Amino acid sequence: MSFVHLRLHSEFSLIDSLVRVGDAVKACQKAHMPAVALTDLGNLYGLVKFYKAAQGKGIKPIFGADLWLAEGSDVYLVTVLAMNEKGYFNLINVISKSFIEGQQLGKPIVQRVWLDDANEGLIVLLGKHSQIGALLLGADSSLAIPALNQWLARFPDRLYLELQRTSRAGDEAFVHAAVDLATQCDCPVVATNDVRFLSPDDFEAHEVRVCISQSYVLGDPKRPRDYSPEQYLKTPEQMAELFSDIPEAIENTVEIAKRCSVGLRLGKSFLPNYPIPEGMTIDEFFVKVSRDGLEERLDQLFDRNSADFGDIYKQYHDRLDFELKIINQMGFPGYFLIVMDFIAWAKNNGVPVGPGRGSGAGSLVAYALKITDLDPIRYDLLFERFLNPERVSMPDFDVDFCMEGRDRVIEYVANHYGREAVSQIITFGTMAAKAVVRDVARVQSKPYFLADRISKLIPKTPGITLEEARKEEAQLNDLLSNPSERDYEDANEIWGMALTLEGLTRGVGKHAGGVLIAPGKLTDFTAVYCDEDGKWVSQLDKDDVESVGLVKFDFLGLRTLTIIDWALVDINAKRKALGQEPLNIDKIPLDDKKTYQMLQEGKTTAVFQLESRGMKELLKKLKPSTFEDIIALVALYRPGPLESGMVDDFINRKHGRADVAYPHPDLEPVLVNTYGVILYQE
Repeated sequence: MSFVHLRLHSEFSLIDSLVRVGDAVKACQKAHMPAVALTDLGNLYGLVKFYKAAQGKGIKPIFGADLWLAEGSDVYLVTVLAMNEKGYFNLINVISKSFIEGQQLGKPIVQRVWLDDANEGLIVLLGKHSQIGALLLGADSSLAIPALNQWLARFPDRLYLELQRTSRAGDEAFVHAAVDLATQCDCPVVATNDVRFLSPDDFEAHEVRVCISQSYVLGDPKRPRDYSPEQYLKTPEQMAELFSDIPEAIENTVEIAKRCSVGLRLGKSFLPNYPIPEGMTIDEFFVKVSRDGLEERLDQLFDRNSADFGDIYKQYHDRLDFELKIINQMGFPGYFLIVMDFIAWAKNNGVPVGPGRGSGAGSLVAYALKITDLDPIRYDLLFERFLNPERVSMPDFDVDFCMEGRDRVIEYVANHYGREAVSQIITFGTMAAKAVVRDVARVQSKPYFLADRISKLIPKTPGITLEEARKEEAQLNDLLSNPSERDYEDANEIWGMALTLEGLTRGVGKHAGGVLIAPGKLTDFTAVYCDEDGKWVSQLDKDDVESVGLVKFDFLGLRTLTIIDWALVDINAKRKALGQEPLNIDKIPLDDKKTYQMLQEGKTTAVFQLESRGMKELLKKLKPSTFEDIIALVALYRPGPLESGMVDDFINRKHGRADVAYPHPDLEPVLVNTYGVILYQE
């Protein structure tokens, strides 16, 4: 006899599970289970990761969730599973609505009527913590019959009473009452184990995790004890033995798994529709606006009457045609047009926009469309770094907006494309090395000074793991390895538990700049989370939203732009009072001697990329006199012996000491581009 776990929380439940989705799939595979259901509490955060983990493993992924369900003034728990695509989208919409309209004290609450109205394609499991459970274990169990009949009427052939034997209070009483009720109402039963961890040995770590999220300590006699050591991923044999008196409860797990089949569309991108004039294709319109934009740029850059303008014209148009061909061939003109549109709106509505950075600055099309203000031909920037047909990936412009105006641009996009089509992107905070040590020590009631000591011995390297920290820091290794250390045992208890919990998801946030624009409703692609300010955020992170086809646009808030804008307002107010023309920052000369004198003196505090102590020293050595000097210095200033040699070599050549050898004789210098991508070429 086989068995399928239909109720399993992963780390994405955030408060009560140690289970990583990949590990759950491997454990099911090892136990020869044909499927498993992920039913995280009130969300679908881990859905795509779960689906990907199950692919090719012989495990059918079943999508579901445990929902807080409001019945009048009472809130219960029910488990909902998606049978098919219709049920999957109904589940997405119900969960999204619980965040947008139903949040109570941080909990996304589903109203019963929402679930009733969106019942198609959904299977419901009603257990001990449901309305039926409360009635069966309450003072008047006779009320359970009409209540269950209401459920059966709304979910005919798709409702099961859920039985558990996890050694928790009320389990056995509910099992007996539920079996009697099922017989009276002709309702099937199904067995689950309400899984929170994979092995019985994980129970203590699970309790530590719960205490961390609930702000208790393990030894507190008043803390809730809602879980038992039995809530691990039991094998089919163990579950069959546990319910040997009710074999149909085991058999029904497999029957439910057979009824649930949902596939995800992954790997195809769906861009929002950009309005184009009637009678033109999007490719034709894209070519036209790009060519028109280039003509405008050429008028600003060159004298059309000069003798060499013909050669210049050909060079720019050849490059433009080359880029247009690739962009159209890859199917990305809509992306460029959308970015062009919201940048144009920002500039026309007083929101300062950065000139462009990253690989997108290598596109002449972007320059022609005023997405960027850097001429890639002048600075020898490569388009192939941005888009390459041999390595297909979505284009990705990093667009900087003034901190004060960024939200206005997002508001414009939401109004333009529809509020149900636009959201920001979720991020998941994890139990990182330093923090998890302190959390574990607090929950275990270990001395504060010891947690502080261990935490401070962990290097501040971003993303460092506990094991890496132990290898890097000798004092930390001594503390954990030397039995003669006074705090040896306590330190190892903290360390061992911290290793178990390290990296688990502990909370949610928002991506610093990512904004999604869907071709229609976001809920056709992802469930929606709603933050405390009421802003929509995808329930899938940046990798997963791209997997399901949504396109990310980067709206980055840059304080530097805000400060520059404040300065310009102040400067132009004074100029106006003096009867002078306002200062246009786009026309500031790049050969101002006073500016270079300031740079040569290392007076670059708060100047982006030139403000570090090391960079200030290099500026004093190099004494830059052209913009190209600054480009080269920023590009070359990197840690490591090769790059250090490059910097020294560049300074020597700058000052006429050209006899100094290159760090690598086989490398010939080429023109350094704005972002230092091409430094040397074989």
